[in-house]
Amino acid sequence: MMKRNEKYCTLPDKDKGVDIINIKGIEDIGYVQSDSMILNSLVPQRDSTYQQGLYFSDAKRRIDFILAYHIKKHGSRKHGGRHGNNTISSVKGGQQLPGKNTDPEIAAHDLTADYHEDDKRLRREEFEGRLMETGLELEKDEDTKTPGIGYVKIHAPWHVLCREAEFMKLKMPTKKVYEVNQSSNFVEKINAFISKVTEPLHPNVDGAKVSNVKHLSYPFSREKQHLFDLTDRESFFDSKTRSTIVYEILKRITCTKAKYSMGITSLLANGVYTAAYPLHDGDCEGDDTEQNDRKVLWEEWASYSVFYKYQPINLVRKYFGEKIGLYFAWLGVYTQMLIPASVVGIIVFLYGCATVDDDIPSMEMCDERNNITMCPLCDKTCSYWKLSTACATARASHLFDNPATVFFSIFMALWAAMFMEHWKRRQMRLNYKWDLTGFEEEEEAVKAHPRAEYEAKVMQKSMRKEHKVKKKQPEVVEERTNKWKQTVQTAMAGVKLTEKEKLTWRDRLPAYTTNIVMILFMIGLTFAIVFGVILYRISTAAALAMSPNPTTRSNVRVTVTATAVIINLVVILILDEVYGSIARWLTVIEVPKTDKSFEERLIFKAFILKFVNAFTPIIYVAFFKGRFVGRPGKYVYAFKSFRMEECAPGGCLMELCIQLSIIMLGKQLIQNNLFEIGIPKLKKLIRYIKSKRQSAQEEEEREKKLQRYETDYDLEPFVGLTPEYMEMMIQFGFVTLFVASFPLAPLFALLNNIIEIRLDAKKFVGELRRPVAVRAKDIGIWYNILRGVGKLAVIINAFVISFTSDFIPRLVYLYMYSPDGSMHGFINQTLSYFNVSDFQAGTEPLDSLQLGFRVDVCRYKDYREPPWTPDEYEITKQFWSVLAARLAFVIVFQNLVMFMSDFVDWMIPDIPKDISEQIHKEKVLMVDLFMKEEQGKLQMLETLLAKTKEGKGTENCNNHSPYSRPRSHKGSTTSLHSQNDDA
Repeated sequence: MMKRNEKYCTLPDKDKGVDIINIKGIEDIGYVQSDSMILNSLVPQRDSTYQQGLYFSDAKRRIDFILAYHIKKHGSRKHGGRHGNNTISSVKGGQQLPGKNTDPEIAAHDLTADYHEDDKRLRREEFEGRLMETGLELEKDEDTKTPGIGYVKIHAPWHVLCREAEFMKLKMPTKKVYEVNQSSNFVEKINAFISKVTEPLHPNVDGAKVSNVKHLSYPFSREKQHLFDLTDRESFFDSKTRSTIVYEILKRITCTKAKYSMGITSLLANGVYTAAYPLHDGDCEGDDTEQNDRKVLWEEWASYSVFYKYQPINLVRKYFGEKIGLYFAWLGVYTQMLIPASVVGIIVFLYGCATVDDDIPSMEMCDERNNITMCPLCDKTCSYWKLSTACATARASHLFDNPATVFFSIFMALWAAMFMEHWKRRQMRLNYKWDLTGFEEEEEAVKAHPRAEYEAKVMQKSMRKEHKVKKKQPEVVEERTNKWKQTVQTAMAGVKLTEKEKLTWRDRLPAYTTNIVMILFMIGLTFAIVFGVILYRISTAAALAMSPNPTTRSNVRVTVTATAVIINLVVILILDEVYGSIARWLTVIEVPKTDKSFEERLIFKAFILKFVNAFTPIIYVAFFKGRFVGRPGKYVYAFKSFRMEECAPGGCLMELCIQLSIIMLGKQLIQNNLFEIGIPKLKKLIRYIKSKRQSAQEEEEREKKLQRYETDYDLEPFVGLTPEYMEMMIQFGFVTLFVASFPLAPLFALLNNIIEIRLDAKKFVGELRRPVAVRAKDIGIWYNILRGVGKLAVIINAFVISFTSDFIPRLVYLYMYSPDGSMHGFINQTLSYFNVSDFQAGTEPLDSLQLGFRVDVCRYKDYREPPWTPDEYEITKQFWSVLAARLAFVIVFQNLVMFMSDFVDWMIPDIPKDISEQIHKEKVLMVDLFMKEEQGKLQMLETLLAKTKEGKGTENCNNHSPYSRPRSHKGSTTSLHSQNDDA
């Protein structure tokens, strides 16, 4: 027998290092464990049969999950033996062995470190013991090429897989197959023709082509195993399903050492384990590697050479799970829908290019014979200038500000509605194909599972209440003999308290207050930075206007706009990272109850902050720049010295286009692509440099063939799909919100997404650890964000066309003020007169003769009375006519487009007709299947009963008893079930 204070007993090396762990009688832990349990720690047989770490040492049991942890080894704590590094050792009594010339401070530090390491080790032992109690099989490997890292390999036997699959209600394909209903002959011929034409676009994977035969699926049940094809048990549950089942067990198993429930998430958060991940199926690169799903994905999905092919979505779902499969399916649908939007956008842009020479207002502005002298753009340093110098800006503005822009805005609003409907139908097809129909009940069960941080917070609240109650009650002296019993009861009571208590709004009030204050502060910070850039533009424009170089003075507006946009882009990229971290911190202190609630709150906060960060500079240019300028002689100033910015004579739409294009392209090229490509490459380079610094012996050892779980540990951990979705949502905003000013936005988004799909695929397949497969039937809160952005796009585009462009003023002039029914005279009509003698003292130009003649009257863009009328500088009636027309256009445009979008939504059903018919057919077939099964059971029972009666007919009738028939009936039923189980 082992001594009671011994925690480990190491077997001799000849027994292949099998460690028998015996944890018993530890009063300060608060749990009792079985007398002994065996945890294999065999030395791996590193040969071809081991298949590079995909199997246990016996090369038969497949590794379904890996737990990694830190190993702290001291030279004084190693036991002798040929494989000393492979055995687990500890110090008896929890004290460090004294060494020679040991510094007391260092010894105290080491003692504290050893205490924490022992505490983590004890938690691991308890957790692994609980795992073995559930039926999982474990094997340890601490003799690895990764220094300081040990691995626990987990294998789920067949009975565990069956039990958990039944518990999780996993739908599995049955033996029953049926033929999918075919459409009409005409539709069938069209589909066959399209399939033949697009055949080169299909990836070269199994199941890429549409099959007319489908297996009938049913939630797995151990009592109905005969319904499923179990001829090959090894492949019945694929690697994705096996890892999902094991992870559910890891989350469900709890420990009581810390007096509250601890699953794998808590153990990872506390550093007890450093990582928990399923294994990839094998290597993906190299000609000599065996064929597996990962390699197929690498060749047919994650390669830039197949950018023109469809994605193998079914294989992606099979390997990564439904949640990731839905993301890439959504990204594929979004990218496909960008193709018609890009084509129409290019046509609109080409229309602007073709009609630029026929645009009468821009021709009048470029005509130097029109001697129009404009008022200075700034005080003192700026002088008078000719309107003809803004010719290039006016001609460029027509490329994006023309009648086709209104049509394109309406088209993009309907495009967004069509995209939503198309995705819903595609999603329903995938749900049917992936057997996700009727998934709501299982989702609710997942939602109800509390997070580890929530349980810890509830436990703290419970313990505080318990402490207050104990203070009020008189102290009762208990016998010391019941100390162990008291410890166990306290721990178990703590676990039960987490089920009774919950966090109220009073508990979360400080977190809610912090959230509101921080979000408002971050939004205010964004506004302050934009205002700072505005001051930069004003001051830089004034400084460049003083330049003696005429070229510099003529390009002031372009220079200021370009540099300001670059500054905005840099600030946006920096704040994006900051806001992402702040949103996560705010969500953590809020302590949501479930993982789904945590994810939704994090997404909402991050999207609000990043949306404001990306679009605030654009919104300023679109709706605020040039609106609060004032007029010559009575300008509006910021800080009493900086005059507010004015729009160019051709309007602010061209500047809005520049702002939008630079920010959109910069975010896509730098943040989405360069960072995603460059950062992994940089990390690989750093690891390579570090490996070169190692000694020759260590480098040679490192170059040996690593096991699969060691290779996967070196990969980056999977952090979720939120960053991937977030960048696409911001891009969707660029494509839809201000598309009236930049019709080429869908084209640039399409080019980016073609690269993004392959880039994300390469990252998931080759650079990230394999994520745990998660079942999902939709994209969650992201769909609501898409709908919100789509509705907001209609409103914003209405205001852009109405207030930012000159579309409405031109219509008003054409139908109300034009003398000949044409656009001749429009520029002169939009410019007001100003007498230079009315300048405020100290604001007139220092060099008033820069144009070579004296200026008495200058022009500025506004609708005001001339100085020679009684109502000088007052707003004219034309201003109110234009304003009324603008507001009327906003109302009509918004309601018309909203109605058309809702009409499209109503016309297109969410569930395709053929899918609804197939779902109904599946239900009917399932009922028929069970009815036939019951009839078969009854026939078998009748046959057995008939045989029983014939056998007993020769016996004396007095031997019959009233209980004989029920016994035979029961026995027959039991034998039937046993036959079914064997099947």
